[in-house]
Amino acid sequence: MSDMVPVKTFEFINHTADTGVVAYGNDIKQAFANAAMGLFSLIIDLNTVVENLHRDIKLSAEDQESLLVGWLNELIYTFDVEHIIFKKFEINRLTRDQLQARCFGERVDLSRHKLKTGVKAATYHMLKIERDNGNYRVQVIFDI
Repeated sequence: MSDMVPVKTFEFINHTADTGVVAYGNDIKQAFANAAMGLFSLIIDLNTVVENLHRDIKLSAEDQESLLVGWLNELIYTFDVEHIIFKKFEINRLTRDQLQARCFGERVDLSRHKLKTGVKAATYHMLKIERDNGNYRVQVIFDI
């Protein structure tokens, strides 16, 4: 059992015509998962989403910052193409340049889901991955 104190999951930041998320985690995996949760919280009320399907995602990138942007953009792509909204993220492997995750959610059902914000892409603008006292903080701005 871990003695780690739970940290905040995420918060929103506003930036001109874009919006962003600052996500937190006890480790880098949790920070990446919370960034994904923040992304989908922009799009929909996650309380209306059930976990009746999953998708596995594997990514490689040249560095961890590129991996974070690629991860979020892959989730946006899956939402745009397959109309799947995710609410739970299990990151099984996360290195400096590779990510493997299983994402849980469901297909969008407009009779139950009210879409809030259209998110086009995660950007590199003001992108940050920081470690402080063993906890992680990631910041990403989304083009909306």
